[in-house]
Amino acid sequence: MAKRARRTHSAVFKAKVALAAMAGDKTLAELAQRFEVHPNQITEWKRQLSERAADVFGGGAPPAEPPVDLKALHAKIGQLTLENDFLESALTKVGLLSAKR
Repeated sequence: MAKRARRTHSAVFKAKVALAAMAGDKTLAELAQRFEVHPNQITEWKRQLSERAADVFGGGAPPAEPPVDLKALHAKIGQLTLENDFLESALTKVGLLSAKR
């Protein structure tokens, strides 16, 4: 039996197949034949749809990382730059740092 080339399906196609499977009016075998995909693939898409359905309505998990406050980071960079410049000039005046930097 010849192997089929691997196909990629669009998100729209996957959703269409998964919704048809969730409707329950046809068996997985009938849907697999109609859409020309393996029944296990339909089961997987159906599982993914049911797990992520809440995301459509904004009920998904919170973002993994909190948003970065760029203003606070820029302020901290400025503060550290001033402190470094102050310490460099103070150490140079005392003679612990060469002026050639």
